[in-house]
Amino acid sequence: MSNIYLIRHGKPAAAWGDDDDPGLDETGHAQARAAAEALLALPPEQRPTRVVSSPLKRCRETAQPFADALGVDVTIVPAVGEIPTPANLTLAERPAWLRAAFEGTWGQIKGDLDYDAWRREVADAVAGLPNTAVFSHFVAINAVVSHLEGQDQVIVFRPDHTSRTTLRLDGDALKLVERGPEAVTGVL
Repeated sequence: MSNIYLIRHGKPAAAWGDDDDPGLDETGHAQARAAAEALLALPPEQRPTRVVSSPLKRCRETAQPFADALGVDVTIVPAVGEIPTPANLTLAERPAWLRAAFEGTWGQIKGDLDYDAWRREVADAVAGLPNTAVFSHFVAINAVVSHLEGQDQVIVFRPDHTSRTTLRLDGDALKLVERGPEAVTGVL
């Protein structure tokens, strides 16, 4: 039995839809340091020993303080990255597409792929990361939580920046232990 922690990235320097790959702003860097301290404060038997990140800069920058404290590298896992947007959308069109996706179910999202299958792929990838801190995104975290809870809604909760959601892997069974703190988010 081992824990897996899903940590949403810190506050980015630009809004989703304004920049393809923003890093963190000052607040986000402070949140990343605080997230590392909180993970380090866990009892040793619960503390993750591996650090995984989405390929995007805001997640990598959030993961780095914890990886530095552990003395390990951040492993990039594309499967825990941001929700893929349709190829024909411009950067400016992405927020409206995402807002529409938030209002429905995984099977109703319009785009280039089967988003319900994408959700299962994210959950399967996370299940293969025992004893790991996974730095990811609002929608990817919702993908895992909605899958584990058997809910079809795209948004089942609103994880705050550097919110930590706890999962437990018992054999092959991945279970939700606790959702991370929620907040009003600029994503919506």
